[in-house]
Amino acid sequence: MRLLYNPSVGKGRESSANSSRKELAAYRVIVSGRVQGVFYRATALDGAVMLGVRGWVKNLPDGRVLAHIEHENRHVLDSFLPHLKEGPPGGYVDDMQVTEAEPEGCPDFQIRY
Repeated sequence: MRLLYNPSVGKGRESSANSSRKELAAYRVIVSGRVQGVFYRATALDGAVMLGVRGWVKNLPDGRVLAHIEHENRHVLDSFLPHLKEGPPGGYVDDMQVTEAEPEGCPDFQIRY
């Protein structure tokens, strides 16, 4: 998989002529930092609901958070990434790795346990 967005190095995803098409796009996002025990997943859920992003978010055993996000418009997903990078008050994000993923057809956004 190719890396699309890594704010820890200050470079964003290049836009393409096809990025505004209305096909289902999906990203896999791995977030590290102080992202467990600080309501990171609930904050992600709130942002996803506001933008209509579907998918899920869950804690990983190693202290990171994994999210799968999808939407028909890639621009909506791209606008959600800074929300994931910011995280909640009391937490912080050291690194965020974003790669393209296969859409799962999620009906909504959920916190997984």
